[in-house]
Amino acid sequence: MHQDKGVFEAELLARLPRLRRFCRSLAGAVHDADDLAQATIERLLTKRPPADADLTKWMFRVCKNIWIDEMRARKVRLASDIDDTVIEAPGGGEQGALVAVTLQEVNAAMAKLPDVQRVIMSLVAVEGYTYKETAEILGLPIGTIMSRLSRARAALAEEFDDGQTRH
Repeated sequence: MHQDKGVFEAELLARLPRLRRFCRSLAGAVHDADDLAQATIERLLTKRPPADADLTKWMFRVCKNIWIDEMRARKVRLASDIDDTVIEAPGGGEQGALVAVTLQEVNAAMAKLPDVQRVIMSLVAVEGYTYKETAEILGLPIGTIMSRLSRARAALAEEFDDGQTRH
């Protein structure tokens, strides 16, 4: 079992922003992502990871499994619900507005990806995991990770290759 209760809870709290970001990439809608994060934390608090497990990887695996269970129960893909969060670039103004529009475009494009591709893209491109680590988290062969990531990148490139300059 991981450290005492207080230390374990502090470790979970420190990883909460990464968990919420991962949940958002899985669920799409902010309220669904928050529900998924809550379910993941509840599960981790009631059933702690093995002592030798990497807590972050374990957390993502538990989250992914809860999400898959929910998706199977609903039998309907969740619709993308881009939130109204605005991220402003330093200095704000026109640059800040451009960043906000770009973020919404990327979120919309990611939401169009098949679920597994979106999960892999999130773990590799957003969370910074290696192919091997992503394969471990998702329980898939590394070759599958590489091919699905390649297809996801190609789909995103095609989505943004509309002949317009985005500057």
